[in-house]
Amino acid sequence: MKVTDLVSFRVLRTSQYWLLGSMTALVAAYLTLVRKSGDTAHLGMSILFYLAAGMLLWEKRDRFRLGGGAVSKLIGILLIGFAFWLSVGLPINPALTDPVPNPALRLFPFISALGIGLLASGFKKLKQYGQELILLFFLGAPSVFALFLPDPSPVTAKFSAFLLWYVGFNAAVQDVYISLPTGSVKVYAACSGVESMTYLLGLSVISVVMFPVARIKQVFIPILAMFIGFFVNAVRVALMAVLAASQNKVAFDYWHEGDGSLIFGVVAVLLFGLCYWFLYRQPSSEEF
Repeated sequence: MKVTDLVSFRVLRTSQYWLLGSMTALVAAYLTLVRKSGDTAHLGMSILFYLAAGMLLWEKRDRFRLGGGAVSKLIGILLIGFAFWLSVGLPINPALTDPVPNPALRLFPFISALGIGLLASGFKKLKQYGQELILLFFLGAPSVFALFLPDPSPVTAKFSAFLLWYVGFNAAVQDVYISLPTGSVKVYAACSGVESMTYLLGLSVISVVMFPVARIKQVFIPILAMFIGFFVNAVRVALMAVLAASQNKVAFDYWHEGDGSLIFGVVAVLLFGLCYWFLYRQPSSEEF
């Protein structure tokens, strides 16, 4: 082996160690921030997304092409520095514990991963991390974009009231209020189902990337995932209305903010998993 080849190999190995160390530090900082925010559901989702991205990276570990121009490296360093700055500044941000998702925290994984990718390989070779970047984009970006969309709470209230009427309750709806003969409940933006829909949208992307299906199904699956998220949340809101009307505060708090709220999330994930398993097992000749 020539001396120049040996030096190049050592430089490459050193660069890989620095990149791995930076990536590990960014992931650890992000998970710490999410844990401190008390968002248990998003913490679990974040771990799942990072595990999926890590598996994809491990499968391609021998095929990576490193190196890039000075501009791409500078932008990558700036993005990583910005992500680290967020990791220092976010804990003192009161909005971190608000019901509305913190945009900076939700975009942290994608920003930091994009910075690492640019620093490692530059713009021209960035597409080799395309799957991983897509996963981390859908981890938090959809919930941020949803903040700029019209509030779907009135739609959720109407659909939940319809479910109550369908099963025999004398339910009425006015804007975001669901009324029963003995009480009423208001559907706030945080209970509109957007969070559940964006979570299942992200899970659908993980499923399509990790367990590919026919192209036409790839278009249908995200729509199905969001519908399941909306439907399960509407059932939860309907239950909240019944409990509020019955003046059962203990049960209301359990299903609204306690462990009961997580149960509906698990149910939504299981329903989507069953649907995806069915579509995945379906022969290609049975495409629709």
